[in-house]
Amino acid sequence: MAKLLKTQITANPLTRFHQATKFGTKNKYGCKRTTQNSRFLSGAGSIRAVISSSEDKNVITTSSKVLQKNGLATSSPMIDVKAAITIRKKMKEKLTEKIEDHWEALINGIGKGIVIQLISEDLDPVTGSGKSVETSVRDWAPKRLEHSSYLEYVANFVVPSDFGYPGAILITNLHNKEFYLVEIVVHGFSDGPIFFSANSWVQSRNDNAQSRIVFRNQAYLPSQTPAGMRDLRREDLLSVRGNGKGERKHSDRIYDYAPYNDMGNPDKDDDLARPVLSGEGRPYPRRCRTGRPPTKSDPYSESRIEKPHPVYVPRDEAFEEIKQATFSAGRLKAVLHNLIPSLSATLSSSDNPFTCFSEIDKLYSDGVPVNCDQETKSIFDNLLLPMMMNKALSAGQKLFKYDIPAIISGDRFSWLRDNEFARQTLAGVNPVNIEALKEFPILSKLDPAVYGPPESLLTKELIEGQLGGMTIEEAIESKSLFMLDYHDMLLPFIKKMNSLPGRKAYASRSVFFKTETGLNPIAIELSLPPTPSSPNNRRVYIHKHDATTYWIWKLAKAHVCSNDAGVHQLVNHWLRTHACTEPYIIAAHRQLSSVHPIYKLLHPHMRYTLEINALARQSLINGGGIIEACFSPGKYSMELSSAAYKNMWRFDMEGLPADLIRRGMAEEDPSMPGGVKLVIEDYPYASDGLLIWSAIEEWVEAYVNHFYSDNHSISSDVELQAWWDEIKNKGHSDKRNEPWWPKLKTKEDLSGILTTMIWVASGQHAALNFGQYPFGGYMPNRPTLMRRLLPVEEDPDYDCFLRNPQLAFLSSIPTQLQATKVMAVQDTLSTHSPDEEYLGQIHLLHCHWINDTEILRLFQKFSTRLEEIEEIIKARNCDASLENRNGAGVPPYELLLPLSEPGVTGRGVPNSISI
Repeated sequence: MAKLLKTQITANPLTRFHQATKFGTKNKYGCKRTTQNSRFLSGAGSIRAVISSSEDKNVITTSSKVLQKNGLATSSPMIDVKAAITIRKKMKEKLTEKIEDHWEALINGIGKGIVIQLISEDLDPVTGSGKSVETSVRDWAPKRLEHSSYLEYVANFVVPSDFGYPGAILITNLHNKEFYLVEIVVHGFSDGPIFFSANSWVQSRNDNAQSRIVFRNQAYLPSQTPAGMRDLRREDLLSVRGNGKGERKHSDRIYDYAPYNDMGNPDKDDDLARPVLSGEGRPYPRRCRTGRPPTKSDPYSESRIEKPHPVYVPRDEAFEEIKQATFSAGRLKAVLHNLIPSLSATLSSSDNPFTCFSEIDKLYSDGVPVNCDQETKSIFDNLLLPMMMNKALSAGQKLFKYDIPAIISGDRFSWLRDNEFARQTLAGVNPVNIEALKEFPILSKLDPAVYGPPESLLTKELIEGQLGGMTIEEAIESKSLFMLDYHDMLLPFIKKMNSLPGRKAYASRSVFFKTETGLNPIAIELSLPPTPSSPNNRRVYIHKHDATTYWIWKLAKAHVCSNDAGVHQLVNHWLRTHACTEPYIIAAHRQLSSVHPIYKLLHPHMRYTLEINALARQSLINGGGIIEACFSPGKYSMELSSAAYKNMWRFDMEGLPADLIRRGMAEEDPSMPGGVKLVIEDYPYASDGLLIWSAIEEWVEAYVNHFYSDNHSISSDVELQAWWDEIKNKGHSDKRNEPWWPKLKTKEDLSGILTTMIWVASGQHAALNFGQYPFGGYMPNRPTLMRRLLPVEEDPDYDCFLRNPQLAFLSSIPTQLQATKVMAVQDTLSTHSPDEEYLGQIHLLHCHWINDTEILRLFQKFSTRLEEIEEIIKARNCDASLENRNGAGVPPYELLLPLSEPGVTGRGVPNSISI
């Protein structure tokens, strides 16, 4: 006979939850750590349902009439079971929505709103499916939980004692609109409350006739699926794959693939046409399919949806309300920072350069005045908080000041120094391109018939003249020479880039020499495409101390920084994290059931990525978008990104240790974190990153070993193999025939693949994203484009350069409007949302993510290790011997500190690519 749940109740739901889970206190970031459930938690107060013991009933024998009503014909003893259904409402509801809530409560009260069906893990011998019992929510007055946005409804079941253990719930929404289902907690079975975590939108039956399947929080490999759940497991996967046809609706939950064919808008303007990124010529990862019709001008390009209309993503991938508010605020800020300088500088007819450095400083000190003309007012009327903004505008205040970026907050002139230029290759926002110089002479791999002689002008004599008596061979052998090489990546695009108005760029190579005092640049080579009169169209620059060479050297460094900014944004940030991760997420939803242990492991690392990528395609990387307007490659930006994918990207090199070894920045050493020893010990990104990497690796290996007993269990896992096969053959189909794809036959194979994916979504993205404003918010430090080539003596403007080199420098970097645009975007992209979930944390809404005490213990170990890493990084930042992260005016390297508060902090490692 079933033993019924006995639960002590108190008046406060939050207190009840504390009794059930024994929570600890908040840390300074507002995050909670469990002491029993062994997980980080964050979020609002408790929303978990706990049923009063006074409502529990004893086991009873029920009449056949009641049994038939519940769909069961049995004479077995019966038990009363209760399901507590938690639904999240909007935090800020309109009056009409509040009225609708009352109407919905009425409909639920009469049992016409929500139908719930409990499915057993055991088979019904008559139907051949899981035993089932159905009821309706009949709750006139739902309980409002600790957080006012959450309501708890109760549904009652009567089930036979031989029903078995519930494995799934089917929920049908009879209302006219969707609702957000947080979870269902079933009470009355012998093993205590059973959790069915949903965190999903349930559509009205009018929009989707299928009932939503919600599984309990137990992980099963496909071969271990209880018999009563097998059909539901297959049906649930089929329901999210779609048929590859038709345009997707906002309410859909369909995951499918499409090429990057929605970047341009040829129907609007011929100049906004963009090539499709797909196939051998322009390969690229796949994005989430929206199914929009083709453009009228180009049948291969998909028509666009412009703001404010949303781009389709599967319904559960959309930003939640807190994230929406944060992103809207950031978008608002970007628009204002774009609009205000353009008005204040009267740029309707021309776009002015900065004429002195004090004009840049005023962005942080004085703010920007705004004249609220009719055009400005109409823009503000369409933005959030128009009353507040209009009030401020009418007061004539200098409203907007940029925060002082970290790079100049301690030392305003640090960006001028060579050692700072070099330091940022190791501890800046793009620390992933510097490589050891392994061979000499330096040779291009480009076709010499098209791009000129392969030999670099960085000759042995020139470089050895900067080595203090050391030969090149000795420097290479001692691993003292390093290079930032953008020559082959950029040279094929330079002619097209320089044909754009206001753009002048070179393909660059920079050589650095490591001495006892640190890393320093010793030579820069700037190349243009060959011409008939200049087949070797290159120049080399070195640092000298006369005034003219000093300014020329400064301009050469600015061109290198501009190239670095473009490669960072388009290749390392967008391509290697955002774009390449999207297929992993689509394949996971299509091929891994939500009860698959690998789906449960990956789920926190997929949050918000499809939505932020869709927004980027709409406003940032699209034809005429912010990236094209503000970065050197302009309209060729995504073609450059595609070329980098074709020539450089390979999955097996995306893990941190493999990447460091490939660049010659580390050597194999099994005794060290990540199994590698750094060539430059004071390499903050790598040394901190290897701590994060090794923690993820240890957690993933333990997780995999827990669920997979041997290698055969890997190769026989049909869902897992289908997932990996789809990533290669559909998600990255343009690379499907590459020999370097890892095999998936052993536990070690799986652990390596998962560690790489989680690292890219968490640590790698954090290191490349959240320093954008701290390093790029001061435009001279990282100009995103250059508008003039370096002055040479035969140029007519050379005398102007000699008379005023400062003006020549400022006239070469972005204009005031371009600078303020990109600063606003960088500020937005560097911002943590209040609902951010950081590595090693589980959000309160997901705290019942798995019913496995050993996994919870392993996760606690992972979480504790990340706490230790935080303290290690803080200690490193206080170590005076580590000059790349400590010293007068040097900002500490905090990009890989695991936790952060909201805002632009220059720290924090979120679980997923969410901004």
